[in-house]
Amino acid sequence: MRGARGRWKTLAGVALTGVMLFPVYWMVNVSFTRERDMRRSPPSWFPVDGTLEGYRAVLDRQLPYLGTSLVVGLATVALTLAVATPAAYSLAKLRPRGGGALSFALLVAQMVPGVIMAMGFYAMFLNLGVLNTLPGLIVADSTLAVPFAVLILTAFMSGIPRELLQAARVDGAGVLRIFWSIVLPVSRNAIVTVSLFAFLWSWSDFLFAATLDSGGDHQPITLGIYHYIGNNNQQWNAIMATAVVASVPAAVLIVIAQRYVTAGVTAGAVKD
Repeated sequence: MRGARGRWKTLAGVALTGVMLFPVYWMVNVSFTRERDMRRSPPSWFPVDGTLEGYRAVLDRQLPYLGTSLVVGLATVALTLAVATPAAYSLAKLRPRGGGALSFALLVAQMVPGVIMAMGFYAMFLNLGVLNTLPGLIVADSTLAVPFAVLILTAFMSGIPRELLQAARVDGAGVLRIFWSIVLPVSRNAIVTVSLFAFLWSWSDFLFAATLDSGGDHQPITLGIYHYIGNNNQQWNAIMATAVVASVPAAVLIVIAQRYVTAGVTAGAVKD
């Protein structure tokens, strides 16, 4: 009885996984489909008469957008870690006055709709003269990642044994030395986790890019895909080919960082 129930659960899991992954398959299928076959009825489930026109368009037009997204993603990760790691260390171990209120404010900040943040950034960046610039977009993308990063890192660093830090103080290490030489290496899993999420958020961002960088000289890949869509023409194989190529870095990062993320997202969930 248990064996049969287990097989049904496995089949149900496989079926649900197939349903969730079907859009990915269809994206790949359309990326190889010729323009004249796009509206074919019934649609072709396999690209029998496939074409590489979409991928040629990626190589011809989208590489600068991909490069910009890579720069923005890496810079967002660096800025997020530069802000979040010392803030989390302070909240977890130094216990500053008002730390509880700050943690609550960070939690509330994640509930603010992105469109409201984009409107606020637009007015502020316009006055500061950083509208349609990469630094402005990097700062805006970092605001999505920093609250999440601080909360995750605080939960992890709270679990670091105080005896380890006290031993370092006995050896003469100061606050900064303890943070750099002990806390950061021990927090590797949580740091990888927040780095991955920060990169993915900036890599897939469209709202901030369309609002704050739509007229810039260097635009991310999300705007590169959007440029394919016109009033009378939609290059669907090029759009899907670009989406496939843009998905590769994210998928590779997730596979590489999977074991670190698994440990990082559960950090602080169980108290010893």
